[in-house]
Amino acid sequence: MLKLEDLYDIAGWEWEDLFDGVTYPWEVLPKIEAYICRTLQPKNLGQLVGQPFIGVDVQIGAGTIIEHGAVIYGPTIIGENCVIRAGAYIRGWVLIGNQVVVGNSSEIKNAVVMDQTAIAHFNYVGDSILGFRSHLGAGAILSNLKIPVGEIVIQTLEGAFPTGLTKCGAFVGDDCEIGCNSVLNPGSIVGQGSTIYPLTSFRGVVGPQSIVKTKQRQETVIKQQR
Repeated sequence: MLKLEDLYDIAGWEWEDLFDGVTYPWEVLPKIEAYICRTLQPKNLGQLVGQPFIGVDVQIGAGTIIEHGAVIYGPTIIGENCVIRAGAYIRGWVLIGNQVVVGNSSEIKNAVVMDQTAIAHFNYVGDSILGFRSHLGAGAILSNLKIPVGEIVIQTLEGAFPTGLTKCGAFVGDDCEIGCNSVLNPGSIVGQGSTIYPLTSFRGVVGPQSIVKTKQRQETVIKQQR
């Protein structure tokens, strides 16, 4: 469940060699910088709408639309047929696959976002990996720094897995749905096809095809007339 192959089906993906020699997903994070540096071919084959800011060390694939007000710092690779919407903030060391949506007021840094994923709006994705066809509802946060600051340790039923990292976000498998205003706390792992319900603060590891929800009792009462 913790291994990279359990979360992502990367066979044949354009950038699958990023994961060469990797057993656990958090081992990818320290490799992103060097990989992008040797792979990056700065160019813009996409379409600009208005005046976004695009750094010099950014690669943008054909068919991608970058809207007015987006800010993209490099080194960053963005694939084909993506939409980077107004107000998106990409801080660098980011690899975005094909047909990805990065929405309004969403921030990404040191992360891998695989094909057909939607980071819809008001999201934070730091030091994380999002699998194919995954979706973040509005306001979902992938937190990457614990309080107090210290090494992130993945806690499982089989024991603890130290990552050696003080910044380590979440690893969201293929075909996952993360509900609105949910928080995935540092070092969280979400198995393929699983759903995190809205307003859930999640920490730990959930297996594939699962649902995580916070039990909340909702009550409606009639206003008293004055």
